[in-house]
Amino acid sequence: MIFYVERAVFFVLAVVALGLELWALADCARHPANAFEATGKRTKTFWLALTGGATLIGVMSLFGSGGGLFGTLGLFGLAAVVAASIYLADVRPAVKDAGRGGSRNTGPYGPW
Repeated sequence: MIFYVERAVFFVLAVVALGLELWALADCARHPANAFEATGKRTKTFWLALTGGATLIGVMSLFGSGGGLFGTLGLFGLAAVVAASIYLADVRPAVKDAGRGGSRNTGPYGPW
């Protein structure tokens, strides 16, 4: 009984992690390369490779969660979630603001 509950919990965690990694990859692909350079972050190619690798590890972890060839990937799965989280928490807000340039919602003294 405990085995099935543990398997279900790991499967749900793998789905959530994969969703986070896919979100980071899609958002990274969406922004222009010059926005990354303007904010002083690493290049777009670096972040695409990092989030793409994280997504690949997430897919392998999801389909290997039943004790298959890859298992749950333990430390690699954790590193993939951390890489995607760093992109979403640190790089995404900076790139998002840099890509806006002259937004419609800014007045002479800042956003309104």
